[in-house]
Amino acid sequence: MESQFAWLEEYNIGVPQIDKEHQQLFRIINKLFSLKEEEKQRQWACQEGVKFFKSHAMNHFADEEAYLESIHCEGREKHARLHQRFRENTLPALEKELEQSDYSPDAVEHFLGVCAGWLIGHTLTEDLALMGKDKQDSSKWDSLLMGENLAEIKRVIAQLVFDMFRLESQVISDVYSGEKFGQGVYYRLVYGSPDDGQKQEIFLVFEEKLLVNTVGKVMGIQTNRLDTMLVHATRYTARQFVERVMKYLPGMASYELKEENLLNYDQFQNVFKTAKLQVSLLFDTGEGYFSYCMIAPHLLEEGVVKPIEARNAMSEVEEYLAEREVQKQQESTKRKVLIVDDSMTIREGMKHLLEADYEIALAESGVAAIRTITLNRPDLVLLDYEMPVCDGRQTLEMLRSEKAFEDIPVIFLTVRRDPESMIKVMPLKPAGYLFKDSKPGELKKSIDTFFEKNKA
Repeated sequence: MESQFAWLEEYNIGVPQIDKEHQQLFRIINKLFSLKEEEKQRQWACQEGVKFFKSHAMNHFADEEAYLESIHCEGREKHARLHQRFRENTLPALEKELEQSDYSPDAVEHFLGVCAGWLIGHTLTEDLALMGKDKQDSSKWDSLLMGENLAEIKRVIAQLVFDMFRLESQVISDVYSGEKFGQGVYYRLVYGSPDDGQKQEIFLVFEEKLLVNTVGKVMGIQTNRLDTMLVHATRYTARQFVERVMKYLPGMASYELKEENLLNYDQFQNVFKTAKLQVSLLFDTGEGYFSYCMIAPHLLEEGVVKPIEARNAMSEVEEYLAEREVQKQQESTKRKVLIVDDSMTIREGMKHLLEADYEIALAESGVAAIRTITLNRPDLVLLDYEMPVCDGRQTLEMLRSEKAFEDIPVIFLTVRRDPESMIKVMPLKPAGYLFKDSKPGELKKSIDTFFEKNKA
């Protein structure tokens, strides 16, 4: 992988001394990228490169803190703590890992990924904000109502995404329910208050191609898929992104990261079944989807996932990517079936019946079905006929009115056997009818037969 940081004019914050040092740090990272590929004298070159990067980073921290002090910047103490955390915790842990592994390629890649992610987040969130490049005003949060808070969170996130990657984000749902979109990366962060021990969980869901087109693009990565370095860089970029958003939430500016995890889709879905969501936003950037979710304290079952720490970060990310690759291969051979029913019992029962042979998505209403289909087009929809607010017929009418969805096969899942109900929906061209009181084996056979007849 040939990676090269691309310095863009919009990264300048308007202070020549600091801008010059940022550009120098970018150049040093680029040099380390190139050294990583060399076999001869790689260890010595990396040792010297790491020392050089560390020296420049320390000088940069000192210069930046002195400048912030000279202009009496309000956030200078918080900013200095971020520098201290990277200087005293992150860098020493990475250096120890390099030394213990004798500068192995994996350890060097971990070091570069973390430093790249930190540099992206540091330059494109914290420094831009401190120098007045973003126009947010955190004081206004103190008196806002929840509805206004939500609107402000949307605005802050959209502005940050634009500042960092020049992407125009559109909120397409503020009641995101965990629907799958593309190949996703599910990242969980737990923050805690040093004062009262209160916790806040944040979930970020990224479509894989969005990470390639944002963090990967800044790093100059020439591949269209995730690798370990890009995941490590994403972790540190995302952490600084989240901490920037949290500064605008009442009472959360002092929260510190306590735990982070990479989840698979099933683990992520388990959270949504039981958690009380405070914020659940879905954005479309034009380069891919992402979701920003906040929930009340909710700890995953012990043993489900390991916290990512300095000692296991490399192995956890590599294992996560390996599991994703296996899952992607399995999913590529499975047809996608969306089950739409307002009864959780029916949804879960049908999922249990079909999930061994099909990739299953669930929706509890017609509106949720449309959103799910938009994000992850199914090969077949099993649609409940009778649902409140928007019933099966109305849902199918909406599907048939959209050119992109008009040819998706829909089979009604119903208890109704009267001819009048079937006649009503005939103009909408359903692919068939299944009766909920049929034996499970008969339902499964009918769906298998449908796909056998429609292999094309």
